[in-house]
Amino acid sequence: MRQYRLIYDSPTNGVWNMAVDEAILSAVIAKEAPPTLRFYGWNPPCLSLGHGQAFADVDIFRLQDFGWDVVRRATGGKAILHTDELTYSLVLPQDHPLAQGSIVDSYRNISSGLMAGLNALGATLHADKRADDTKITGAVCFETPSHYEITDSDGRKLVGSAQLRRRGGVLQHGTLPLTGDLARICDGLVFEDDEARQIAKQKVLGRAITLENALGRWVSWDQATHALVNGFMQTFDAHFFESQLTLSELAHAEQIAQTVYANADWTKKS
Repeated sequence: MRQYRLIYDSPTNGVWNMAVDEAILSAVIAKEAPPTLRFYGWNPPCLSLGHGQAFADVDIFRLQDFGWDVVRRATGGKAILHTDELTYSLVLPQDHPLAQGSIVDSYRNISSGLMAGLNALGATLHADKRADDTKITGAVCFETPSHYEITDSDGRKLVGSAQLRRRGGVLQHGTLPLTGDLARICDGLVFEDDEARQIAKQKVLGRAITLENALGRWVSWDQATHALVNGFMQTFDAHFFESQLTLSELAHAEQIAQTVYANADWTKKS
């Protein structure tokens, strides 16, 4: 049985959420913290961009009108609108069994735990390897599933995840939309006209799904986190102890928040 620290965080802004994930990664790499599963939310709603995504995809004026934040992740992928969701992050030392092999290998391993929890709620889900030539061409993460990302029986993406590897550690975080209109993300992105925006919205709705729609009923944030923890316990023989960030992690997160994630040079890089 392996020990994991379990952190439940209150919803907060995107800059702090991303800084905390990276601070935990640094602590795990330094062997100052154990493997950690963290659950959190976002307030206000926040558009997060993948590490290499062009800031030109963002319609900053529309974002301001909606009162949404924007942040750039350290992980790859495309844009996600974080609202009405459960977000998880799993941080592991590099030699941990769930981190072994390639990124695709670890996606498969971690997805099995996530899917076990979601299936226990009554969902019928899949996590398959995609064709090697599958590419995400649009600006929205949920348009196309990556390897071993979780989908329903119609191939609609339910959980979007991304991974960062540094020497000594692995961070994987992802989003589980609980409810709401997944097409709202298009309201914060640049399109040539309203017709193109509406076409993009229909594409998202055809390729992504919320947990409420997958189950046919609403599930609370607490119910979803409980299910995922149980899924990890059953799949990986995991033992969780609930805890908080250390003072060192908090200090590091505050430093990263200011120097990286709140820094316009980072957020707006092309």
